[in-house]
Amino acid sequence: MKNHPIALLRGVALAEAVSFLGLLGIAMPLKYWANLPEAVRVVGMVHGLLFVIFCGALLRAMIVAKLSVVRAAVVFGASFVPLVPFWLDARLRVWEAEGIGGTGG
Repeated sequence: MKNHPIALLRGVALAEAVSFLGLLGIAMPLKYWANLPEAVRVVGMVHGLLFVIFCGALLRAMIVAKLSVVRAAVVFGASFVPLVPFWLDARLRVWEAEGIGGTGG
């Protein structure tokens, strides 16, 4: 099931969530407390790239896995709230196990 669109979405969503926490919890404090704005530039660029990849993975899950607009909206909305993507990963795992779309099902 590695090529399953939901599996890809799960992986990218978790990477994007970690980068978001790094931006908020490490880079932003370094910028304002240690006067290191470079941290936000670097981590922000990585996070932005991961967010674009996440949007592509979400679109792929909607098209290939037939992920509903409501479920896609929940996943997309969760990406804006720190820690929520980690909670949502369990739900994505269930959707993947249910065989929503993907190869053969």
